[in-house]
Amino acid sequence: MAEKSGIFDMIGPVMIGPSSSHTAGVVRIARAAIRVLGGGPETAVITFYNSFARTYEGHGSDKAIIAGLLDYKTDDVRIRNAFEHAEKEGLTYQFKSVGNASTLHPNTIKLDMSRGQRQIEVVGESKGGGVINIAEVDGFNANFSAALHTLIIKAEDIKGSIANVANILSNEDCNIATMSVSRKGKNDIACLVIEMDSGLKPVSLEYLKSLSWIREVVYIPNIDL
Repeated sequence: MAEKSGIFDMIGPVMIGPSSSHTAGVVRIARAAIRVLGGGPETAVITFYNSFARTYEGHGSDKAIIAGLLDYKTDDVRIRNAFEHAEKEGLTYQFKSVGNASTLHPNTIKLDMSRGQRQIEVVGESKGGGVINIAEVDGFNANFSAALHTLIIKAEDIKGSIANVANILSNEDCNIATMSVSRKGKNDIACLVIEMDSGLKPVSLEYLKSLSWIREVVYIPNIDL
């Protein structure tokens, strides 16, 4: 059975133009990425791939990605002057383009960002209608939309780790919508990405962070990206 479209998919988001893929989706990729980083970046290297590489300047995707890194929403009029606002905020950035990356979605952006001592890499895809997919985080497969409460856990690849995390969530009556696990090798660090219908209490997040086999916990509440 074909997947049904919602009204949001048909009419798209409220936004500054010119298009939902090149503006709204791009803003949302950046806003999701800074939440993985833990705040606005001090430096950013932004790589546009495939169709984005050919059109990002003419369609305003360059302004949109900078606006998103400044945490502006899709309908914020400041998007049009994002470069000037970035200069005032002290954001240092660089654009790159790769026109032929056949393994990637046509509208793909990679963000290499730093904030203090923290550095991350996020790969996002603009799917149309303002819908996004965060495909990778630090080289791990992620595949989350940022439309739900999202938990990203990097942990040692040990027996029972997924069951332990799921048990903690179940104690909060938290319904898991999607779950994916990615690892770079057996007994290496694994990345668990969970999308949830409801949020987590701070005490549960602190408990997860306290576990000796968990290296990092990132929590992205459900917000209007």
